[in-house]
Formats: sequence, structure tokens, C-alpha cells
Amino acid sequence: MNSYRYKNVLLIDDNHIDNLINRKILDNANYAETITVIDSPEDAFEFVRDSLTTGNDIPEVIFLDLRMPIMNGFEFLKSLLELPNLKPNLIKIFVLSSSLDPKDIKRINENHLVSRFIGKPLTNQILEEI
Repeated sequence: MNSYRYKNVLLIDDNHIDNLINRKILDNANYAETITVIDSPEDAFEFVRDSLTTGNDIPEVIFLDLRMPIMNGFEFLKSLLELPNLKPNLIKIFVLSSSLDPKDIKRINENHLVSRFIGKPLTNQILEEI
């Protein structure tokens, strides 16, 4: 029987290869019982909104990429603020990005929804630290 750190984790990234690698790392670390991978921030927003509305499958942790088409990670975070049933500290959000732009890092650090910035790639060591 596996012992998982979390019940539900959501991985949001438009890069298929990154998703495969990150999911494998999360699986191997027994990080979550259920890992949901969504490659579109718009679809991820709907998933989070619906899970908060129903109370089912609410992600305890979200790993969020920044650079995505149509809606980027910052826009996703802004849209979360519109959810009335998103309580502080309900979901830990980790920005998982290859961006080293100081402006991005500043915006991440100033966003109260984000627990931490993680530079890609995700590793077992990082999972142990968070």
C-alpha cells in the first residue's frame, strides 16, 4: 500500500514532454494519489472552479507553468481571485517555470496565491523541500 503525501495534485503546462517527465517524477515520489495533468490554463481554471463548487477532487497542490499561449500563468492566477469559494491556504500553488526573468520572479513573489517559484526541471529533491 502506497503512502501519498497529497490526495490530489494538478499539473498545468502546455508542454507535453514536460508533463510526461513531471508526472513521472511525481508518481515515483508517491507525491499524490491522483495527478491531473491539464495542458491549458483555461481548462485548468474550469477544473479548479468545478472542483471548488462540488467539493470533489480539489487539488491540494498546483504546479503552474508561466509561459503558455492564450492564457499565461499570471492570467490563470488572476482568474483564481474571482472564485468566491477559494479560501486562503486551501491550495498550495507552485510556479514551475524555466523563466528567469527578474520581472516574473518579482511578480511571483508578490502574489499571495503562490507558495514558491520552482525553476524547471522538477526534481525529487525539490519535492522533499516543499
